[in-house]
Amino acid sequence: MTFDTPSPSLAPSFQALLEQVPIGEHSVIEAEKVPYEHEGLPLEGYLARDVQADERRPGILVLHDWFGVADNVRMRAQMLARRGYVAFAADLYGADVRPTGDAASAEAGKYYRDLPLLRSRVAAGFSLLQQHPAVDPARLAVIGYCFGGTAALEFARTGAPARGVVSFHGGLVAHDPSDAGQIAASLLVLNGGSDPVVPDEAVVAFEEELRGAPHVDWQITTYSGAPHAFTIPGTDRYRPVADARSWRALVCFLDEIFQ
Repeated sequence: MTFDTPSPSLAPSFQALLEQVPIGEHSVIEAEKVPYEHEGLPLEGYLARDVQADERRPGILVLHDWFGVADNVRMRAQMLARRGYVAFAADLYGADVRPTGDAASAEAGKYYRDLPLLRSRVAAGFSLLQQHPAVDPARLAVIGYCFGGTAALEFARTGAPARGVVSFHGGLVAHDPSDAGQIAASLLVLNGGSDPVVPDEAVVAFEEELRGAPHVDWQITTYSGAPHAFTIPGTDRYRPVADARSWRALVCFLDEIFQ
């Protein structure tokens, strides 16, 4: 694996949130861009880890929202690295694709309409993380935000060997015919209670599908008053209480699945 130059610094609202997670006394966190490919398409992810760690650590794959590998997933990767994980923010779009505005919705739509491609693109990032020499390949998890939350849940449906999969305000897609029986990971789904992207009927349909696969360990939490994208600082949708609660839920979930 080769590494590119370090990524730019985070915007102030993201940096402030990152600083709420302390760095261990003897830790040295390094974060770098990582070029890789999927079916000939150049991709550029972002890896964060404690380079002072003297043993293999659990790996967390972080999946971006519809704006691509930007400040939010870079911040979350660094937050996870500060907690002792090797975190890799995968690129689901392509190395030169970082859309803004309406272009972001259009770009994400390509993958919502081609779920096999979305699953395969996630698998490419998962494979890279799984093979990283600092990672314990038996202890892996996948988390995603918005579009990335949907992608994480779709990847879980492939039977991926992750111990856990977490969706933050991701869209919930019920499948007919269902492939929930393929899910091997524990699921944690964190939704906003005022999110029009995930209405109550979508939650119920998703729950009903999971009930048809009784071996799957799952939990769904809804945060009152939280709109879509409630974890993204610097926006009018950010809800610090819901963000803090969902982060604590993630921390507890990771502690549980990796114990």
